[in-house]
Amino acid sequence: MGAINAKPLLDKPWREINWKDKQSALQHVKNYKPQVEDRQLRILLHGPSGAGKSSFINSVKSVLEGKMCRVALVANVAQACLDKKYTTYKIEKENPNSFYPFALNNTRGLMEGEGVPVDDIKLALKGRVKEDYKFNPKCKLSEGDQYYNTTVNPNDEVHVLVCVISADTANHMRHEVIRKIHEIRKAASELGIPQVAVITKVDKACPEIKEDLKNVYKSAYLKEQMEQFSADVGIPMNCIFPVKNYSEEIDLNDDVDSLVLNTLKHIIDFGEEFMNHKMNHPEGSYFV
Repeated sequence: MGAINAKPLLDKPWREINWKDKQSALQHVKNYKPQVEDRQLRILLHGPSGAGKSSFINSVKSVLEGKMCRVALVANVAQACLDKKYTTYKIEKENPNSFYPFALNNTRGLMEGEGVPVDDIKLALKGRVKEDYKFNPKCKLSEGDQYYNTTVNPNDEVHVLVCVISADTANHMRHEVIRKIHEIRKAASELGIPQVAVITKVDKACPEIKEDLKNVYKSAYLKEQMEQFSADVGIPMNCIFPVKNYSEEIDLNDDVDSLVLNTLKHIIDFGEEFMNHKMNHPEGSYFV
């Protein structure tokens, strides 16, 4: 059920973003190269079904490739979740067979009963889950299974954990889903993996944002939603980023691109810092 915003816009945005300089953020991402040679930064997405994980992947790919992309299957509200396999998405650069040095992994949605087993996400964090593993809500992956990765390459390990939540349902999540998010966060923290949240569908949570996406950081209502979500799951506000995924559009939009790029830039920066820290302090903790 969508939220109804009855609060006026703030006079000044509570977080600054340069809407006129999309190219700077785009160039930052395009220029990114891990300091560790031959290393790939891995970003793992998780969250409730229908939150927009697949749409976020498609939006990132669309922005970076400069065209609308539909590589990750997106289910409508009448369908069951389609993200049932552990899938890695790489993004092409300008040259054929050339890819950005980061990848995004999708997972089955967190639900009650039929959701992804939390233990499977814990294994994915450690690089133990092989490509195309089909998540089974009734049976977790175990050692000896053909999709259990016994030999872990550093590129298989996760460097950033991203919780994807819909703005119009962020404060209506069931206790079981919140419990799972806490459990996954604890496992990531024990591994030192940095964690962020992406709040999607901001235009559905606030009519002023739907009218003008630049109001996203002027919306008192959205800020309160984000603050409550932060309190519920423990992710700090400066690690939570609102976006609008491409869903109904058939052409790219600069404002949508700016939010997606700003979010992706911070995710990459978090992951790169963790990757470098882990190389220098393999037994130390980085992020809690």
